[in-house]
Amino acid sequence: MRKLLPLALTALLAVTACQSGAGGDGAADDARGLNTMDSLPLQAYLPDQESGGTKAIDRAQWILTGRCMLRLGFTGFQTFDVRSVESTYPVRQGTATGSSKVGDDTLYGADDPDLAAEYGYHKRPAEEPTERPLAWPADQYAALTGRFESGDSHRAHGNPVPDGGCLGEANRKLYGSGPAPAEIGGIRITGYYTVVMKLWSDARARAMRDPAWKKADRAWATCMKGEGLRYADPDKASTDIEWVRTEKPSAKEKETAAADARCKLDTGYIEAVHAVETRAQRAAIDKNTKVLEGRRAVQERALATARQVIAEAS
Repeated sequence: MRKLLPLALTALLAVTACQSGAGGDGAADDARGLNTMDSLPLQAYLPDQESGGTKAIDRAQWILTGRCMLRLGFTGFQTFDVRSVESTYPVRQGTATGSSKVGDDTLYGADDPDLAAEYGYHKRPAEEPTERPLAWPADQYAALTGRFESGDSHRAHGNPVPDGGCLGEANRKLYGSGPAPAEIGGIRITGYYTVVMKLWSDARARAMRDPAWKKADRAWATCMKGEGLRYADPDKASTDIEWVRTEKPSAKEKETAAADARCKLDTGYIEAVHAVETRAQRAAIDKNTKVLEGRRAVQERALATARQVIAEAS
């Protein structure tokens, strides 16, 4: 989610200085409980990646994709094992697949001073992805995804590659036609959850303009200044170019991240910005209930179709 939404994660109720220990472990745990996507209202309209339903759709998508690839003349798909690729998206052979070592899946960034002091803003080992996408030869990658580089043929063994490749064809069989593309942060995105993602992004942008969010930023920045660190907001601290490009956290990064986390807890940062963002998302849901419920119905129909595809393939 953070790849599509603004990273700026902000601070809280106006205090002019940090006070160490301003809140016990219970308060810190409560704050961390709000620092997750699951705590915001729009999450209810996104699929649970660990649910049986989502896994069934992934499996059916690859079953349909395998049939499409066979039709295009890729005979190796006669023995294709969908379990080897479920929950992944293809990459082209020779393409670098490394992701940024900095960042996490929280809404508002570092919130545990002890962990931050050990790892800085870098991902902990447990956060590294366990599933790696399979790298495909250029012709198979193009047929799977419908993404072509200069010199690639738009046909496979004389057969036209469907729009969006075999994966796109499979998704249309499951979901029907998708919603219109959306632009988020200057990036054009497509897919079956663009409605929710666009609403989430717009709500975040509105929330960040709210005076309460800006007040939280100032409180956090004042606290950081007391630690000898000058950043206008938490996003600027976590994305400092000094550590974004490094493989391992430096001592300075660890000190900064630990101070960041302390200041979030000491100023009530997470609670304040979470309240602002929650209001913005609820307003978005109220204005777009019909559209959101329509997308939810599409998801339910896709699941029913996926279960039928799996049953027929068994």
